Amino acid sequence: MEKTESIEDFYKTKFDWMPENFKNEIGHFNVFNLEPFIGEKAKPVPYKRRDFYKIMLVKGNSRVHFADKIVEVKKQALSFSNPHIPYKWDHNDSIKEGSFCVFNQHFFHQFGNLNQYSVFQPKGTHIFELTDEQVEKVADIYKRMFDEINSEYVYKYDVLRNLVFELLHFAMKTEPSATIEKQHLNASQRISALFLELLERQFPIDDTNQKVHFRTASNFANQLNIHVNHLNKAVKETTQKTTSQIIAERVLQESKILLKYSTWNVSEIAFALGFTEVTNFNNFFKKHVQLSPLKFRNI
Repeated sequence: MEKTESIEDFYKTKFDWMPENFKNEIGHFNVFNLEPFIGEKAKPVPYKRRDFYKIMLVKGNSRVHFADKIVEVKKQALSFSNPHIPYKWDHNDSIKEGSFCVFNQHFFHQFGNLNQYSVFQPKGTHIFELTDEQVEKVADIYKRMFDEINSEYVYKYDVLRNLVFELLHFAMKTEPSATIEKQHLNASQRISALFLELLERQFPIDDTNQKVHFRTASNFANQLNIHVNHLNKAVKETTQKTTSQIIAERVLQESKILLKYSTWNVSEIAFALGFTEVTNFNNFFKKHVQLSPLKFRNI
């Protein structure tokens, strides 16, 4: 897999220039139209992680590789990408028009944690197919972004943050309410959130020298300084899954990404994911995918 693309790399590749405000205290935000990057001018977008967030409105048929999944956009969609999940778009020449905004985590410093929202979580929904009526509403939000960023209003970046949240909540409202986790501020919810944060901190795996250290419920319980039974009960209550299930799902997702998009051999992947023996990794992968790692890589 290619190295993570920084927001500086993004500007150099797309525009061959750099904004002046990268180093200021408000973080970075910008908004663009897709027209220069689609149709005959479309360039392949490599599968990789970026160190910034991107929210994009796309009109036209295309296909998106998100983590270990492929999502088909039939007509038009709103997409959310973040630094934790690698992605790429296919069929950029079929995209007719659209808009996108990019921003870094520092832009929202002290304005909320973006990663608490499902659209920016590894298991969340990242692509939302839109109706014509929904497209008009989203396009209007982008128009307001363009108007605001070009204004002289001294607090325009506060307005732009609000518009980002407007896009975020617009998308999440389109999901059935049953798929959106209810945020209960009880003890179980807090323990579960701490567990998930600790799990996610171990990823992405970008270097063969990295290694996943917390692989069992006991590992996490010790790190969180609680009894393993207490952790298991809290996680089951809030996610309807066991702690071991969630750990296995996240390790499996990362293994699929590394097998498909890195040049590492299977033993390097196994070691990075915390397996002491390649055989153990092979058995784990076969159990969940019904294929050996090598057969999966060659599909």
